[in-house]
Amino acid sequence: METLSRRALNRATLERQLLLGRAKMSALDAVAHLAGLQAQAPFPPYYALWTRLHGFQPAELASLLENRQVVRIALMRGTVHLVTAADALAWRPVVQVLYDRDLKTNTQHAGALAGLDHDVVVKSARELLAESPLSSTKLGTELAQRWDVPAASLTHLARARLPLVQVPPRAIWGKAGQTTYACLDEWVGAPLSPPSPSSLIARYLRAFGPATMADVQAWAGITRLGEVAASMDLRRYRDPDGRELIDLPELTIPDEDVPAPPRLLGPFDQMILSYADRTRVISDDYRRRVITQNGLVKGTLLAGGTVRGFWEIKTSKKAAVVELSPFEKLPKKDLAALESAAGQLMKWAEPGAETREVRVHPPE
Repeated sequence: METLSRRALNRATLERQLLLGRAKMSALDAVAHLAGLQAQAPFPPYYALWTRLHGFQPAELASLLENRQVVRIALMRGTVHLVTAADALAWRPVVQVLYDRDLKTNTQHAGALAGLDHDVVVKSARELLAESPLSSTKLGTELAQRWDVPAASLTHLARARLPLVQVPPRAIWGKAGQTTYACLDEWVGAPLSPPSPSSLIARYLRAFGPATMADVQAWAGITRLGEVAASMDLRRYRDPDGRELIDLPELTIPDEDVPAPPRLLGPFDQMILSYADRTRVISDDYRRRVITQNGLVKGTLLAGGTVRGFWEIKTSKKAAVVELSPFEKLPKKDLAALESAAGQLMKWAEPGAETREVRVHPPE
């Protein structure tokens, strides 16, 4: 098998993540191409598309959410993703095993739920949500009127067993909205698909490959996918450490010397969260500086194809400031490109600001 250098893996990842050059495609096509976007917070998907797409405007993604063509739903690794409605219908049944396992092992809720008929509770929750989207608190309160169980535990059961989507105005750009839920199949008017783990693996590889099986399973949050991959028609490589990499046979690897333009990646960007071994895009030391102890992921500076620092937008009244914090001394042309990108980002994200400023902190 051919051995791929870490640089070659980096360039393959950047190409598939639309980071070697801004793509001219619709937001809907991009969300599908990228195998969804991390969406633990309401607005990171907008930043993910801004840095990847030519001329992207927030209204395009907001419209897709309002028209139910894309949805926010807990999927891979139990985290909220923004995906196309079709992918949500296809993927939730595949990762359901993750939620079933949690119901048995969750230290906070498993005991309280042990004596219940889960199917009956879930049926009641579905009926309540069919009447109107509900917040977690409201859903739990309604269910607790029928079962003498803590409301939070009943809500936990409903979220685990039902494919619940977070409905607008949650995550609509420029709006604030409480998290309220509806059942995916009723929200989009289509049934869930039979589970197809092989299709999920293929979509991961198209967006993130080549990758090890450990990478695939780290992204999905489920195990035993190696058995599925063994039956698939896949191309196989080795990484610099001798581990087997898998990929779709029709996909190619760009030249490792192709230029990687500087980029500002948004908070929670999936490129640095979707591998067991993330060193193709970020060093272990830098990862600890980007991901906080409580799981928040900062917006990052990409230079030379890898993460070299982080950025933050700070606003006060009518002023907006983007602060760039590189971890090391960057080439002048890269730093200049990042400063220019920061200025463009401010105009896009804070169009109402009367003053805008880019500040660059010296490396620490």
